[in-house]
Order: sequence, then C-alpha cells, then structure tokens
Amino acid sequence: MILSRLPAAALIVFLVGACSSVPRIVTEYRIDVQQGNVLTQDMVSQLRPGLTREQVRFVLGTPMLVDMFHADRWDYVYRLQKGRTGEVELRRFTVFFDGDGKLYRVAGDVVAEQGSGDAVPDVKSRVLDLGSVDGDTPLPPPEEKGFFGRMMEKVGL
Repeated sequence: MILSRLPAAALIVFLVGACSSVPRIVTEYRIDVQQGNVLTQDMVSQLRPGLTREQVRFVLGTPMLVDMFHADRWDYVYRLQKGRTGEVELRRFTVFFDGDGKLYRVAGDVVAEQGSGDAVPDVKSRVLDLGSVDGDTPLPPPEEKGFFGRMMEKVGL
C-alpha cells in the first residue's frame, strides 16, 4: 500500500518543482518609474538673479530636498528607471540663495538657453552665472494670499 503511494508523491514533487521557474518566453510587463521634479529648459530659463524663494517655487515647483543645515540651498532631483531595459536616468539641479533669500546662483544638469539662441553643449553638470542671463523676460508675479491666508494673517498666525 505504501509502495503504491510512492510514485504519486514523486509525481507531485516533480510537478511542484517544475512550477518554480518561469520560462524566458513569458516576460512580465514593467512600467517606467519616475520620481522627483521634472524640470524643463523653459522653466530654468525663467530664473533670474534676485528672485525670491516664493518666485523660484512658483517657477520650478517644490524642491525635492531642503537641507536644514544648508537653508540657502534647494535641490531638485529627478530619477527615471525604464521598465523594459532597467536603465536609470538621473538629473540634479541646485538653486542657491543669498542671506536675504534672493536667488544668486544655480548649478546642475539643466542649464538655461543662451540669449543668442545657440544650443548649449551637452555637459553633465555646470554652474550657471545668472548675472549673464538676458533680463528681457518679466519676473513672475508674487503669489497673492487667498481667503484663508488673509484670515490667518488677521489672526496673527
């Protein structure tokens, strides 16, 4: 009676072991994973020296990293991992403020377009002197306070 169950048990163990591997003919779908701040050349070209923190936040969005030990520096990080190939694209952009909270320097992978319309060579990272950027583009208006902002101001908060 025990001998009749032995081939059935061996068959079950063999079938369960065969299910543990997936043939490479079948591949699962993997999505592209984006994380961080997407910055475009248009956004960076709007930066001018002397912009306030609120104006920079309006143009670029909320920074990914704000270091409490370096309050005058905001870091914008973007990471894209392709699902099909697993290739990772990483971009970093840093904004520096002076003691008064005014923008004075930027550095990173995304740079502003030159005023003459010439293409900027593809350099991995560079520092952009904002004093040499053409100042014809108007600054974004400062954000107006909404209803709750005005109410909080009246209360004293």
